[in-house]
Amino acid sequence: MATFELYRRSTIGMCLTETLDEMVQNGTLSPELAIQVLVQFDKSMTEALETQVKSKVSIKGHLHTYRFCDNVWTFILQDALFKNEDTQENVGRVKIVACDSKLLSQ
Repeated sequence: MATFELYRRSTIGMCLTETLDEMVQNGTLSPELAIQVLVQFDKSMTEALETQVKSKVSIKGHLHTYRFCDNVWTFILQDALFKNEDTQENVGRVKIVACDSKLLSQ
C-alpha cells in the first residue's frame, strides 16, 4: 500500500516525529527503526481514514489562496464554517491539502 506523508504534518504526526527524534538522539532507537515507525504511521493513518471515518463535513468560507502542484490541491480559507449533522464550528483560517487517492494505487 502506497501512502502520502501528509499526516506527518498533523499535530499527532509532529509529536510522533519529535519523540522519535529525541529517542534517536538519546540512543534509545535506531534511525532505521524510527523511519519504519513513520512509514507505519503513514499507512495506519491512511487506512483509518478510509475505513473508520464515516461522518461528512461541509465547509464554507472565503477562499484566500488555492494551488495545484504535483497532483496536490492546497486551499487556504478564511472565516471558514465547518458543519456536520450535530454541530458547527467557525475557524479564522484553515489550510486544506487534498491529494488524489488514485495515486496511492500506482
